[in-house]
Amino acid sequence: METKQLGNTDRQVSAIGLGGMPMSLSSRPPEEQAIAVIHWALDHGVTLIDTADSYCRDESDKHHNERLIHKALQHYSGDTSHVAVAT
Repeated sequence: METKQLGNTDRQVSAIGLGGMPMSLSSRPPEEQAIAVIHWALDHGVTLIDTADSYCRDESDKHHNERLIHKALQHYSGDTSHVAVAT
């Protein structure tokens, strides 16, 4: 996977990132499926994941996407130390 410099840092991230928003809106997939998608992306070289506290169904669901990304990274069998989470 091609990489790019992250802003004005010395950190490199994948040129293609994974956007988390569709995994947390009202039409979101089951959690297991969303985590499988995140793991697939990581397996294929994605090292940049975009999330936000507002990626949710409503105010009572706030931070759903951040919690989902966190859980997926916790349960990933590979190394996640190189993954950048933009929130």
